[in-house]
Amino acid sequence: MSKFQIITIFIFIIAIVAGVVAFATYKGGSDSQALPAITIWGTFPEETFNEYLGIVNSGLVQSLNVTYVEKKAENFSLDFVKALALGQGPDAILIPADQLLSEKNKLTPIPFSALSQRDYLDAYIGQSRIYISDQGFWAVPFMVDPLVMYWNRDLFNKAGLALYPKTWDEFAGNSLKPGLVQKLAVKDQNGNLKKAAVAMGDFTNITNARELLGTLFMQTGNNVTNVGNDGLVYSTLNARSASDASSVVPALQFFANFSNPIDANYSWNRAMPNDKTAFLSGTLATYFGLASELFELREKNPNIDYDVAPLPEWKGGQKVVYGKLYGFSIVTSSAKANTAFQAISILVAPTNLAELSKMMYLPPVRNDLIAQGSPDPYIAVFNRLALISRSWMDDPEASKQIFGNMVQSIIGGAKSADEAVREAGDQYDAALKRAGQ
Repeated sequence: MSKFQIITIFIFIIAIVAGVVAFATYKGGSDSQALPAITIWGTFPEETFNEYLGIVNSGLVQSLNVTYVEKKAENFSLDFVKALALGQGPDAILIPADQLLSEKNKLTPIPFSALSQRDYLDAYIGQSRIYISDQGFWAVPFMVDPLVMYWNRDLFNKAGLALYPKTWDEFAGNSLKPGLVQKLAVKDQNGNLKKAAVAMGDFTNITNARELLGTLFMQTGNNVTNVGNDGLVYSTLNARSASDASSVVPALQFFANFSNPIDANYSWNRAMPNDKTAFLSGTLATYFGLASELFELREKNPNIDYDVAPLPEWKGGQKVVYGKLYGFSIVTSSAKANTAFQAISILVAPTNLAELSKMMYLPPVRNDLIAQGSPDPYIAVFNRLALISRSWMDDPEASKQIFGNMVQSIIGGAKSADEAVREAGDQYDAALKRAGQ
């Protein structure tokens, strides 16, 4: 073992011990006792957080004194490191779970003595398991934003289609048995696509391409990444087992075919506008977006008759969709770890999270709140998807580029799907290793 590895392990052990000591005296927050001020950094929208904080404080005898600072996702890690080096870092952070990998060495797990694993598993949706470690929880869930399918009723009806697709198979077709791609396509006299059924197969003009392709991988049985016995995160794109190898290639090929001009299901290309723009203009029948995009779409074009549906499923596969899960994590260097945990405990109290769900028009992260049901037709769909939402430990910027290059190499004919997966798997492993250092 090298000196660097010994030092790294020693620092990690010290951080864990410090975290346990910090939480050892925690007995639960009290609404009647004012807590010291804390600072939270995150990629969560500042205006939304402050609005929520106002709602929480309106129900407290002593208001929480929380300063929230929003950072751009692409700058968060660098800003975080610089601030810690100057002794000016936050007490806690609020970022998506799939962005947590590069920050874990700066965080203190919340020990099971402060929050039992049984209570945690009972309270939160299945996706929250991504935060569980041997030492405790890397974060406490706050909000989830699942990937959904928006579909244009008008375009479907004009094509004689009354129902939205429930499986991916329904999109594909051929000359003998047309699928939605053929039924919804509108072409000009030169054969150019004027209206399309689905935007898949490219990463340059598809808003949630990484999340969509990741969902396909998960639906076909691949976790995208896994934590190894050594505690490090590895890509599962490469064939580490027979099940992984058999799941990735069909999903990747399916995704890529929609942008392959010689494929029967050609429906999209990089010369087309952004998929969200196309959906809003009425030239794209389906759009795969986050639940939080609902009102943005309505505001930008109130004249489109669209609805929300669960993402299609892979026939015979897993019932799973990508979910953008936010959680609060405690910063190791904070002198107010106990205070931060008490404040976070109030921010994620069931009654408060119920208000957050109403305010953001999104599903709650708590099972008991979802179990109450909702008469709202959109929230009913969002709740169902929250229960099957998943994500993976990642370097999102790296995976987006690697996934995009993998798809393009197949469409361009430079590599077979198997070759593209092997190369991408190696690149992804290297990126994950860098992110986790």
